[in-house]
Amino acid sequence: MKHRSDFPRRVMEWPDQRIMMPDGVELSVRIWLPEDAENNPVPAILEHLPYRKRDGTIARDELTHPYLAGHGYACIRVDMRGNGDSSGSMEDEYTLTEWRDAVNVMNWVRAQPWSTGDWGMMGISWGGFNSLQVAALRPEGMKAVISLCSTVDRYADDIHYKGGCMLG
Repeated sequence: MKHRSDFPRRVMEWPDQRIMMPDGVELSVRIWLPEDAENNPVPAILEHLPYRKRDGTIARDELTHPYLAGHGYACIRVDMRGNGDSSGSMEDEYTLTEWRDAVNVMNWVRAQPWSTGDWGMMGISWGGFNSLQVAALRPEGMKAVISLCSTVDRYADDIHYKGGCMLG
């Protein structure tokens, strides 16, 4: 695989930002964005996962997110509540709290001087599921979803609940 690092825009990274949720939980966020974004605001792409950003997905993140940032997007990689470097505890998978956290993160992003206010979500598997679920909330500014290896029919197609029964 060829690793690209020559992008149209120079990229800067903030490895560990903290974003406070309304209930006091702090989510740990890694951000990549074009260096000139403060003067030339950009749309944002959110990836909201339970897999630790510091080690669980680091190799993939360090290829994908700088590439997107170098082409004019702010990339926001969040450790979900109760996972990785975020505080709080996880209730279950795909909860309303999880979706609201994603929207709250993006409301914070939308208020930043480097943001155009437009955003989308991307994800594979869990990230794909929650991208579709957050989109169903129709949050302000959300314009796109890239969802891979996911479904909108958890009863029939979710790997954990085939036919509505927990597989173990």
